[in-house]
Amino acid sequence: MARMPKIAQWLEQLGLGRYAAAFSENDIDLDVLPDLSDADLAALGVTLGHRKKLLRAIAALAESGIEPATPAGAPARAVALPERRQLTVMFCDLVGSTELSTRLDPEDLRDVMQRFQEACAEVIGRYGGHIGNYIGDGILAYFGYPRAHEDDAQRAVRAGLGMVEAIEALNGTVPLPGVQLAIRVGINTGLVVVGDIGTGESRDEMAVVGETPNVAARLQELAEPGSVVVGASTYRLIEGLFRCDQLGPMPIRGVSAPVTVYRVREPTGASRFEATATRGLTPLVGREDEVRLLLSRWRQAKEGEGQVVLLSGEPGIGKSRIIESLREQLQDEPRVDLHYFCSPFYSSSALYPVLEQLERAADFRRHDPPTAKLEKLEALLARVGRPAEAAALLAPLLAIPVEGRYPPLELTPQQHRAKVFATILDQLVGLAGRDPVLMIVEDAHWIDPTSIELFQLVVDRVQRLPVLLVMIFRPDFTPPWSGYPHITPLSLGRLGHRQAAAMVERVTGGKPLPFEVVEQIVARTDGVPLFVEELTKTILESDLLRDAGDHYALTGPLPAVAIPATLHDSLMARLDKLAPVKEVAQLAATLGRVFSHELLAALSPLGQAALEQALSELVEAELLFRRGSLPEVTYEFKHALLQDA
Repeated sequence: MARMPKIAQWLEQLGLGRYAAAFSENDIDLDVLPDLSDADLAALGVTLGHRKKLLRAIAALAESGIEPATPAGAPARAVALPERRQLTVMFCDLVGSTELSTRLDPEDLRDVMQRFQEACAEVIGRYGGHIGNYIGDGILAYFGYPRAHEDDAQRAVRAGLGMVEAIEALNGTVPLPGVQLAIRVGINTGLVVVGDIGTGESRDEMAVVGETPNVAARLQELAEPGSVVVGASTYRLIEGLFRCDQLGPMPIRGVSAPVTVYRVREPTGASRFEATATRGLTPLVGREDEVRLLLSRWRQAKEGEGQVVLLSGEPGIGKSRIIESLREQLQDEPRVDLHYFCSPFYSSSALYPVLEQLERAADFRRHDPPTAKLEKLEALLARVGRPAEAAALLAPLLAIPVEGRYPPLELTPQQHRAKVFATILDQLVGLAGRDPVLMIVEDAHWIDPTSIELFQLVVDRVQRLPVLLVMIFRPDFTPPWSGYPHITPLSLGRLGHRQAAAMVERVTGGKPLPFEVVEQIVARTDGVPLFVEELTKTILESDLLRDAGDHYALTGPLPAVAIPATLHDSLMARLDKLAPVKEVAQLAATLGRVFSHELLAALSPLGQAALEQALSELVEAELLFRRGSLPEVTYEFKHALLQDA
């Protein structure tokens, strides 16, 4: 039987190469292709026409004798074994569908339902969610399975708000008089067991069991039409990132205690660090040398010798906290702050961090009309240079119409890009002519290609300006800005034992914890400041301790502390990125934080070569450390919490 080409190549042959990235992001390989349903494709963001084309093409492959390359004897689809994990569950319901069914012809009703489902599926897919099921006039979606992201709760809420807007926009396209569509969305986060349930054709794939989906369904019932409501567990994960109204504790059918419910209004525009800072910053520990280096580079920049610092470190290591400390030290110095935030949702959107910074600086509001936004943009640009010329170039990039306001620009795409870059650089030069500039680019590992080109020009230009540019990123990103004498790389390491213990004391406000509690926190967090802070807070909020006045005391024997909910998604996301070898990591985790190659090989169903390849991938991904050489090889999980996950 003939074999199929690689899936990206096959999509290109169909003229659908645009979906190759979505297939890759969601681990859709050749084995999975025959099992894709229309709902699966919709969740991936595939349009209706292209879904039909893909389904026909998959069916044609089977009829023509061409099949995906699966291992000999492998089943068409493996049963998804039950897995315990944290999940954010969304229920969405079309308001008034029963009334619609009495008013509309069945064919018209089907068309309305199809449009509703397609609009919601596109938004869910855009934010990395998975549609678990279509339930009558509702949709059940998961964020965090089959692939976790470090911000699944945030993704779910963004998707919920996006779906409300998409359905509102859909009302203008439904050719049925008197029909107004609206949805209600309920979201909840918690531990579930997820996997296939049932047998044969009655098998429910990726079913979720636990209290979490039940609460999400009840929250959806409490929501007003056109609104998104979340439970307390989800709110804790999005606090500071979205403006929310507390609706108070409410009785939930089937749940013993009332659940605190929040209605989500809109994003705040704050970064992840800024959102965390609203709950109070933990004092900086063990980063004195790094802060001194940044202050030294700032002093050089103020003298007109612009500096660039490439600040790298793993998630949670304290990169943003160091920048906040720098800003605290400079609070009395005149300067201009330019803060750019890259986002995983917009890593393919040209100049996203630059345009988002302009929107914040101009104080755009969600419901501002285009004329008001244009006036605000012109006022911002008027501080430096010629506002009309700059606004004519930048306003269209911000989706602000300018027809009739400025003469049309007769530029080729290449000329337009060059003009936009020049305008942004002119703004920087003008600002630097008034006061020294502190430029911060957060999460540069998510920067889009066009912004990379722009910041290459910025890095070159700041050599002769009073500007300190700090690029913040994770170690898996290789910055293209190098080879300049004014660039300083700065890599953050983990805290030592004494520093981590000192940080625990800062989190408790100076009130000592029992020695064995501190030791468990230090041992399990491995010197990652975020892990130290969140695990300490989890213990303080648990019933393991009692306040004894000038110290905390244990209420009983000390058990192993569970992973904080605030860290669970981040840890699972790292494992899910290694889906082909995750089962090896899971098996190894049952052996302990440190384990031998010999013992793992005795338990693993993989052959020697396949096992060594899987372990090499886990080492390269920095999930494991390797010591020694075969046959006396031992491995150690980088973090104890990662082993738990």
